[in-house]
Amino acid sequence: MPKTTFYSTITLVFILLCSNHQGMAQQRFNPAPTFTEMADPTKDTLSDWSNVEEGLHASFVSIDKRYPKSLNPNLTAQRAATVYAWKGEQVSVQFILWTSAAAPHVTVSAADLKSTTGESIPGDVVQTRFVRYVMTDEFASGCGYRKPADFKASLSADMLDNLKSYDLEAKKVRPVWVTVKVPNDVTGGNYHTTLSIHQNGIVKEQLQLTVIVQNHVLPPASQWSYHLDQWQHPSAVARVNKVKMWSDAHFETLRPTMMQLAAAGQKVITATLNKDPWNVQTYDPYADMIIWKKGKDGSWSYDYSVFDRWVTFMMDLGISKEINCYSLLPWNNELHYFDERKKQLVNVTAKPGTEIFEALWSPFLKDFSKHLRERGWLKITNIAMDERSREEMDAAVALLEKVTPEFNIAFADNHKSYQRYPKSIDISVAAGDPFDHQDFIDRRKKGYVTTFYVCCSDEFPNQFTFSDPAESTYMAWYALAAGFDGALRWAFNSWVLDPLRDSRFRTWPAGDTYIVYPQGRSSIRYERMLEGIQDYTKVNMLIKMLEESNDQLNLTKLNAKIAKLNTAKRYADWNNDLNEAKNFVNALSQ
Repeated sequence: MPKTTFYSTITLVFILLCSNHQGMAQQRFNPAPTFTEMADPTKDTLSDWSNVEEGLHASFVSIDKRYPKSLNPNLTAQRAATVYAWKGEQVSVQFILWTSAAAPHVTVSAADLKSTTGESIPGDVVQTRFVRYVMTDEFASGCGYRKPADFKASLSADMLDNLKSYDLEAKKVRPVWVTVKVPNDVTGGNYHTTLSIHQNGIVKEQLQLTVIVQNHVLPPASQWSYHLDQWQHPSAVARVNKVKMWSDAHFETLRPTMMQLAAAGQKVITATLNKDPWNVQTYDPYADMIIWKKGKDGSWSYDYSVFDRWVTFMMDLGISKEINCYSLLPWNNELHYFDERKKQLVNVTAKPGTEIFEALWSPFLKDFSKHLRERGWLKITNIAMDERSREEMDAAVALLEKVTPEFNIAFADNHKSYQRYPKSIDISVAAGDPFDHQDFIDRRKKGYVTTFYVCCSDEFPNQFTFSDPAESTYMAWYALAAGFDGALRWAFNSWVLDPLRDSRFRTWPAGDTYIVYPQGRSSIRYERMLEGIQDYTKVNMLIKMLEESNDQLNLTKLNAKIAKLNTAKRYADWNNDLNEAKNFVNALSQ
């Protein structure tokens, strides 16, 4: 059977096997360029707005807070703000708009940035986006099945929309997120710009923003030292955009989301080896990237066409350090293949250590290794496992050593079992789990990667839609303080049914399944995560400068600031300590 016909047959069978009541719900979801947010379920809707004067109001506010939609802000307007940046860095500020009466057709524009010495930066380096409110819930007990009625619901300001104008509602707050991408070839100095808020084309408010550009250059994202591993989910993109899986249209709709990931310095391509490795723990099953076929004579063949296209696509975007392939240990120990004699897709349970496990995986691993070698990808490909027991890991590693010892290993570890597998080139330790710091030092000397990960069981730090915005930045500082090379998070874009409006999911706290939104929309969580990753890179560069200049006084002060953040447990002053560390970095850089 030709590959194209064969793959279509497999895809059809796969879809039929995976279709259920959720699949019917998927068909009802119709993403639109704009939408109506869900109704505010809180008592904030009873807020008294009688003291709000007529007209449109604007004020800079902290990026560390989410501002309730229906609550009268009752604040004194701050019309000026200052932010520090390296050349090549992206920085953020936030302001809110509020009005007692509806204000249609509101837009925001930025003037060119002018320095006190006459230098100029075009205003198009400034991006302003209206922040949209999505429904969220609460951490409660973390992981576990949840019914919406059992958890406190609220609207969370998180998604950054790409709308050019917005119709402000009466007695509502509308945050606006401002990012400034400083060119890497500008002259350092103090730059000033005016943010003008228009209604129906008429300027109603103006805010003054100062960007202090420091004489340091942040390298491009592909060169950042932070090892970011956010798992990608192509199937969710196909469903939300209503395009055929693995079609040309699918890859085009993948581009804006994966470009966001590359812009954050992502290092790893998430790939699959057989059927959904996580047994459909997400809203959308993971579609096959490699098709296994058993011939009538019992021989095996493998179609790598989708896998190759996916890897090439991601590499072309600049994500090329590692390819982590899930999973030799799928969560339900199931594999499937197309049986040519039966002319159907066959499911097989293959528990690690059994004869069938070795019989199915051995020929594939050998063929896969050969294919990767031919493509030049073998050295950067890891056979990856996620949260498996020591017994299962032992059996999997034993098979790899026996059949294809050339493969590297990557895994997320919540059993402190990483010490048993010294050849594991990329491991991620559950946040808060015990580890030996010397192990990390030894692994780094070998060129190995050690990260931490968070998931539904971690209240802090995390990136739920109800999490404090600064937690997304804190994660990189925690990695820096604890000696990790970066962080892993299980889902960058595993979108729920209606991701633009409702971030809740059937199993975990809201927002656990995705960081960015469909069609290239960003989020406060993504922007603050990017901020932390840039900080991680900047701090390592500053430490090297201080060491080379033998500035022990400032090096000691900097290390003391970092050390305060060496905990994955929430404490009262964590946000203050984070901001103090960031302020000290700004002072050092200046």
